Amino acid sequence: MNAALAHHIVFLDRASLVATLRAPAFAHRWSEYPSASTSASSDAALDATDPAGVVARLRGASIAITNKVPLREAALAQLPKLKLIAVAATGTDVIDLAACRARGIAVCNIRNYAVHTLPEHTFALILALRRNLLAYRADVEAGLWQRSSRFCLFEHPIADLAGSTLGLVGYGALGQATARLARAFGMNVIVHTRSPIDDAEVRQVGWDELLETSDVISLHLPLNDKTRNMIAAPELARMKRGALLINTARGGLVDEAALAVALEGGVIAGAGFDVLTQEPPPADNPLLNLRLPNFILTPHNAWASGQAMQALADQLVDNIEAWAAGRPNNVVA
Repeated sequence: MNAALAHHIVFLDRASLVATLRAPAFAHRWSEYPSASTSASSDAALDATDPAGVVARLRGASIAITNKVPLREAALAQLPKLKLIAVAATGTDVIDLAACRARGIAVCNIRNYAVHTLPEHTFALILALRRNLLAYRADVEAGLWQRSSRFCLFEHPIADLAGSTLGLVGYGALGQATARLARAFGMNVIVHTRSPIDDAEVRQVGWDELLETSDVISLHLPLNDKTRNMIAAPELARMKRGALLINTARGGLVDEAALAVALEGGVIAGAGFDVLTQEPPPADNPLLNLRLPNFILTPHNAWASGQAMQALADQLVDNIEAWAAGRPNNVVA
């Protein structure tokens, strides 16, 4: 391919991926924001791509890479040369897929790269909450153990995972990997998903049974019009009072205001979240300022072990090369 025909590839949010990206094995020109030349002493955020700057940065590009920068119909309409959007993530809710189909723009995503890191993070949240680690750490920091008349403290309930029930909502690669860890802890696993599953080691149940019988509910499904706010005040009220709710999937699956009320009122025992509806979150997010020992919020980094990010980076370039060779992989549109 000569220079005139070389693809122009633009990575709109390169800083979202802390990994080595090999150069695609075909003629191309590469642009990324923030650029590799951005000084470590400068504010890289100033070079990040905001939605208003998408068209300017993609003008003339044939391949766009995005993790969380939205690509909507209004922008796509101004980018006639764009032929591929390579999403540096599994979720594609930032992409207007219908507009891409209408304009003949292929969309590829990343799959099954986080099958260790995300389930491990899920269980880090579950274990910390079931064993009340935050409350006990606060007790030690307050000097309660040092002043105790006993050799130990057990002011907060501690519960084993063995023999308890994990309810999984969604049973793709991440749900299945989470189920394997659960069984290693001796948990019983039930699953709610719209599609039939063929797995003798778990039991598929209806929505009502999952809500009412799970000791821990963990969400592993995409955000769309059917799943948005799928857990709100009525669903929280039907959960066991001693149950935990874990969301390492997508913000927006849970009504955040309803969850805050439920946690403050003791409707459920606790929650561990790695995602919020808007990210980065505004200061008035109802979960952001909760200071409760039974709520843990991490900043959307369950996916981000070094090993997982490198696997993502490698698959991202694989997807681009496969498309350029006429054998597109992981196509969603």
